[in-house]
Parts: sequence; C-alpha cells; structure tokens
Amino acid sequence: PKYITPLRGQVFLAKRPREAKGGQGKDESGMRDNPSPYNNSPQITVMHVMGYGLYRFWTTLLILTTVTSFKPYFNAIQPYFTSPKSRPHHCNTRSNTRYKLRCPTRYNTTPLSNHTPLSAVKTTHDSLGNDVHTLTINVAGEEVTFETGRIGRQASSALMVTRGDTVIYSTACRDAAPKPGMDFVPLSVDYQERFSSVGATSGGYNKRDGRPGEKEILTSRLIDRPLRPLIDSRWRHETQVLTWVLSYDEAKSTEAMAICAASAALYLSDVPIHSPVAGVEVGYLERDGKHEFVVNPTHKEMEESKLHLTIAGTEKAVLMIEGRADFLTEEQMIEAIQIAHGEIKKICSAIVDFGAVAGKPKYMESLVSPSEGITAKVNELMEAAVSDAYSSVDKSDQVRKIDQAYEKVVEVLEPEFPGEEGALKSALKKLFSQKMFSLAKEDNKRVDGRGMDEVRPIDVASGFLPRVHGSALFTRGETQAIATTTLGDKGMAQKVDTIDGLNNKRFYLQYTFPPSCVGETGRVGAPGRREVGHGNLAERALQPIIPTEADFPYTIRVESLITESHGSSSMASVCGGCLSMMDAGVPIKRVVAGVAMGALMEDKKDDIDEAIVLTDLMGIEDALGMMDFKIAGDKEGISTFQLDTKCEGLSVDFMRKALEQARVARLHIISKMEELGEGVREDLPSTVPKVREFKIEADGIGKVIGPGGKQIRAIIEDFELSNMDVGEEGVIQISGFNTTKLEEVEKFVTELLSAGGGRGGKGGGGGRRERESKPAYDGPEPVEGEIYSGKITGIHNWGVFLEIMPGLEGLCHVSELHSERVRNCEGFVQSLGVDELKVKYLGKNDKGQLQLSRKATMGGGRREGRGRDRGGERTRGPPEPPTQMSREEEEVIEKAIFGAGE
Repeated sequence: PKYITPLRGQVFLAKRPREAKGGQGKDESGMRDNPSPYNNSPQITVMHVMGYGLYRFWTTLLILTTVTSFKPYFNAIQPYFTSPKSRPHHCNTRSNTRYKLRCPTRYNTTPLSNHTPLSAVKTTHDSLGNDVHTLTINVAGEEVTFETGRIGRQASSALMVTRGDTVIYSTACRDAAPKPGMDFVPLSVDYQERFSSVGATSGGYNKRDGRPGEKEILTSRLIDRPLRPLIDSRWRHETQVLTWVLSYDEAKSTEAMAICAASAALYLSDVPIHSPVAGVEVGYLERDGKHEFVVNPTHKEMEESKLHLTIAGTEKAVLMIEGRADFLTEEQMIEAIQIAHGEIKKICSAIVDFGAVAGKPKYMESLVSPSEGITAKVNELMEAAVSDAYSSVDKSDQVRKIDQAYEKVVEVLEPEFPGEEGALKSALKKLFSQKMFSLAKEDNKRVDGRGMDEVRPIDVASGFLPRVHGSALFTRGETQAIATTTLGDKGMAQKVDTIDGLNNKRFYLQYTFPPSCVGETGRVGAPGRREVGHGNLAERALQPIIPTEADFPYTIRVESLITESHGSSSMASVCGGCLSMMDAGVPIKRVVAGVAMGALMEDKKDDIDEAIVLTDLMGIEDALGMMDFKIAGDKEGISTFQLDTKCEGLSVDFMRKALEQARVARLHIISKMEELGEGVREDLPSTVPKVREFKIEADGIGKVIGPGGKQIRAIIEDFELSNMDVGEEGVIQISGFNTTKLEEVEKFVTELLSAGGGRGGKGGGGGRRERESKPAYDGPEPVEGEIYSGKITGIHNWGVFLEIMPGLEGLCHVSELHSERVRNCEGFVQSLGVDELKVKYLGKNDKGQLQLSRKATMGGGRREGRGRDRGGERTRGPPEPPTQMSREEEEVIEKAIFGAGE
C-alpha cells in the first residue's frame, strides 16, 4: 500500500509495506513477481482460479464491512488527510485556530498542532448504547462544552451547553409539511430562564414560571435576529427553536451562550441553514491604568465596564450587534467588533466540524424553486406599476399603490402559475428592491427624492402638555413621537425579577406602538416583543446621561407614544425622551440623539462593500433594504447601537463607513434639537413632589416603621407626605409637596429615635411630636381589676393613652374601646366629647407597659378583672354587671363604629 501523504510536515501513523520475502516483493518494473499464492504450482487449474477468486471476494467484503462500520469517524478526519485545495473551506483556515479532533480512544489520532487545542470532538456511548457526541471549545480562555445524543432525542436536534456551572438546553424542531402561500421563513424563537436554575421559585401566585419577562423577550430577539437571515429563503416549514437555562452560576451573562446553543441546535438539525452562528459579549475595562477590551466578562467586570456589547456572526461576517456604551468613539467600537469576531470565527468553525460528526442531512426536498420565467413575467407586467409607486412621495399614497401592485400580480399571473402565489409576491418584492437600488445608483436619489446622506425635516415642541412633569413632541418626516417624563420617589422604581435577583430600575423607558400610527386597526394591550425591544434600545441610549441618585434623588419614567411611523420610531423615542427629560428639569449634561442607517444592494449575495449606505432610514427602505443599523449618542461618542441584517453579514470596512455617515447625521439632529428646544428647565415643575433624604442608624428602622407599619403610616398621614421609604441601610426618602413638612419629618424622626418612643397624636401629638419627657413615676401601683378614671393624653389609630394616676399612663388599645369594632379611633373619642374615660386596669404586658380596657367596664372585657385582698393574694372576682348607657351615648358610639368623621 501507499504511504499517506503528510499534511504540512505533520507525522501520522501508517502501516509499513511488508518486506519482500518469498518472491512477494516487486521487480524493477514495479510489477509483482508473484501475484498469486499459487504461482509455484506447475499448472494453473480452474480450481486454482476459483479459490483465488473466493479469497479476493471475502477479503474485499471484510474490508468494506470494516470501513462502513467506522464511516462517521473516517468522514470526520478525511478533510485533514487531503491536499489543501481539496479540503472544505472551513478546513483551509485551520492553521491559526489550533484545532484537534478526537475520535473514540480506539482511534487515538495525533493532534494536528503542537499547541493546546481550542476545541475537540469526542464520541462515546450511554448505557442504552446511543451515540453521545461532545464538542469542547476554548472561548476566551474558558472551556465550553456542547453535548448531543443523550437528552431530547425525539427532537430534530437537541443539545446541552455547559460553561462552568451554567447549563443551557436548546432544541430545534420543524413541522413535517410546509405551509402553503407563505413568502417568508416561519421561524419562532423562545428563551426561558428557570428560577430553579438558581435554587429559587417564581414569586407568582401559583409558583410556576409563567409568561416571559422583559429580559427573556430581549434574549429571544437576540437569538432570532442572526439566525433568521441564514435559513434558506425557500424554507416554509414551521420551525421552532427553544432554549432553557437549567443551571446558572450567576458569574456571567447567559445571552451569548444562548445564541451559541440555539445556533448549534439548528445547525445539527435537518433545517437548511447555510452556516452556524456564534455570539460573544465584549466589555471595556481599565486594568493597570490602561483600558482594554474583554471577551465574555463577568457580571462584576460589567459593572465597571464602559461598554456592554453582544455580537453575533458567522465565520465570514457580523450579523447582529446589540449594546450600549459610555460615549465611546466609532473607532473604539470597530476595534471591539473585530476582537469579538475573532472569537466568533473559532466557535463557528468548531460547530461546523461538530455538525460533520453529529449533524443530520439537510432536508432539501421541499425547497421548490420558482417556475422558470416567473421573474421575467413579473418584471414585464409590473415595471410600470413599481415606477408609479415610487413616484409618490406621500406615504399613504405610496402604500396604497404598493398594495395594489401585489394584488394585481397575483390576480393576473396566478392562473398561469397556479399554486405559486408566494413566488409571485417574492418576485415582485425583488423587483421593488432592485428598482430602489437602481434609482439610488443611477440617479443618486431615493424614493422620496432625498440624497443618500440627507435627514428628513425635523420639528420639536417642548412642554406642550400642561399637567405632566415633562413633555416633548418630536417629528422627523412622517415619523412622530410624544414623549413624557414622570418623576417620583423610590416607590415608583420598576421592579424586575430575574434569576440574577430583584432589580429596582431607577430609570426606565416604555415604548408604545399603536396600530393607528400607521393608519391600521389591530390588537392593543400588553406590549409585544417589538415594543419591548424598541423601548429597551431607547432606554439604553439615554441611560448614560441619567444623573446619579446623589445628584438627583428621583425615579425617572419616560414614555414614548408613537403617533406616526415611517421608519426609525425607536430613534425618535430617543430624541423625544431626551427633550422631555429636559422639560421636566432632569439635570442632564449631554443632548442625545439617534439615527437609523440602511443599505441597498441589487442582490443580497453581492459584495457588501459595494452596497449604498442610506441615512435616516424610511419604513419602505427598511423593508426592502439589507440592513437596519441604529446608532445613538451625543456629539462626542456613541451611547448605544443595534444592527440587524438581511444579507449574510457586514464587513468591518462597511460598518466603518456607515458609522461615519451616522455620526454626521447625529450631529445634525442634535443641532436641530438645541436650536428648536428650550434647554433644561432650571426649576422642577410645580406638579413634581419634592424629595428629601436623610439617614438614621440601622437599629432604629423598627422604631420608625412601628408594629405592623403603624408608626410610618402615622407619619405619612400627619405630615401630608406622598410617600416615605425606609431603606435596609437606614436611608429614609420622603416625598411631598410641602417643603416645611418635609423638614419637620426629619426633626421628628430624630427626636423619636433619641427618646425611644413615638406616641402623640392630634390633641396629643398624633404621631407628629414626641411628648416632653416626664419624671419617673414613684407612687403606688394600680390594682388589677380596678376601674379608674383616666385623662386622655394622646390619641393614635391604634389606641388612646390615659393618665389613670398622677404621672402614670397606660394604653387603651382600639380593640378595648368598645365591644364592637371601632374603625376610627380618633373619630370615636372625639364623638364622645369627653376629656376622661373610665377604664379597667388589666395589668402590665411583657414590656412593663400598663394595659387598660374601656370595654371591660361595659361587661365585654377580654378577661375577667382580678383583684387583691388586703393580704395581697390575687383572687378571681365575680363578673361585674354591664354598665347601662343612655340612648344618646349609644347613638354617638354607633356613629363612631361605622366611621364617624372628625
């Protein structure tokens, strides 16, 4: 046999040729001198020939059986034993990835590199004899493992991804039959974080993980956006990708890991996806006095990072970007993208090889190409209609003509091409796209007559809503948003419960896109995924300019109501939200604006570097173009950006060009906002409650709150506060409209804690003031069971303080005032119109405080009175007869029981 040709100097194990012995070598001509073991026979008979034939047959059969048994392993390693020209594309870039492929231990192949491997594939068997394939990848110095074949074998594809103690399970499934009449890929993606992954339970009533939260919705969108453009455009099977977080170590975010898991599951399935996708996160940290980019940083590192970036792409290009920054420059963003893409290439390359071992053949039978000539027929019939639609500048008129064009192409050509409605619509959509591209390339103008880098006309109106804290109307072309800002205390913070814990958001933006903004009817109610995503994008854009809590102790809620939409309503929300905060008096130091960029290509397979970049993207350009690139920031840098593509990715050079064009547009929009806006309001509006903060010792929190919150409720009521929030560390935040009262609250709480009490009330303090300290009582002790006449010294919601002996006070609890329930203690006492009450002394409680009861004097006490004889021994006395009341007193008490006014 021949030697295996070494690959670039690598050494492989091969079987040596047998030494020539017994005439079984080769002569000088290279021909065998003994082709048969029977060559020494004096005569070759028919039996010799038949025996030799049977020998060759069984030998060949044995070899074929052996090769077939180990075919998967031979297929996996075959590309590495061939010449570089005949190897698959992904194998030609192996020299810099330090890749090693492992088969079962029986085939202990030599590594292809002397360096530490960054990935490895291993195949084992479980106890049931099923093949279990494992891929191990080194990502940014950390080991990530993909495993398939052990769990979820009935799904089209299922795998577990493990990093540290974090485990993610992802599946991909499809329907058996395609959906007829569709002209898009029917893909749905869902991501769920199970509370059990951190040993917790959902806080809901039924203790079950319910509908997805905001973070889960956003992560589902992160997974969906890079996968969708890579699935074959002819695919019409309903496809579902599900991802769960089963175990979470709380060290790093799961978003990028979930993208990799879902991508690998889809790539291993029979869904025709062109290439796998991988995702990583990037931070920007200061270390040893220098700033550097870090791939997949920890949560602790992200808290100090000036960049929060999630990037997804293929080996060739970047497909999706989502993140925010502390006003980094365009060049810093490009550098972060390049570093991230280097790790993405390694992951994608390893997943390709994992698919070669564990993947299923792609299901291509249902991918039916349009009938021959359908494109030419559509172009011939609809050329004039497309041109006529683009001649209309008004959106409503243009949309009407486009809808009519789609109706016409189906009505006229479907009889000629039955059952191909989707193909007809796709051909017309491609014609609209090509016509838009040709207008831009040949005539240097867009469908609305603008230039490639021109922003639509801008109009701004601030403070046009009289009672809200801050308002702004931002209009750009036919896109319009009403933005409002509401200021409040800590109680207005948005509470977000995730597996990372409960987070109180001091600033949040909520985006609403009603169907009326595009002249349609539809569902209203809870926000959809699109609304959640757009609101989060605008929120991230404005987050860096929010003042610290020490400088501005308010919770800030911004709402954006889209009233008109024709492209980039999320960026209109950024501009409007910034203006509304300025109108509310939020002391922001930077003006932030956003703009959406697009790209036009004749065909999505063309070179992206030849695409035309569009500034201030319109809705129709978004629908027919190849890119939606949203960038927001101030005059100096970027605060957030989001990238979605419909092609197979963008190059770094193209993104650099788009970012520079966006920077120029952003500066133009900011100048218009400064020119037309009124700047930051110097004083807060009169409708905003005043907020004041002070700190107490942590051990005094209980006294301020009181039993069951009674003390804090009394303070809120008596000092006319909007709210009072007591933090765990003793920070108290109070809010109200009366500045004098706010100052008095701090003084009262200080006195309350220094005196160790909190009694008082209307007529006796009402919780407002701490009563003056009195000398300790040194007189005779009261007798249990005796009735005393007590002078009213204080009234609270929970009871009345009475002085039953000179200098000796006790409490008659509200439950002891009458045999019926008293709902308004203060109103009850004032309705009696007396300064003294007859009460029975019931003894002291565990704290040594005197307990009194008026109800006991009426025969309805909670326990019988006990008296003392002259010798001092306690004796249980007989029950006392009930006190007879006049009809007038009964009427007064009846009014008090049912909530008499003061």
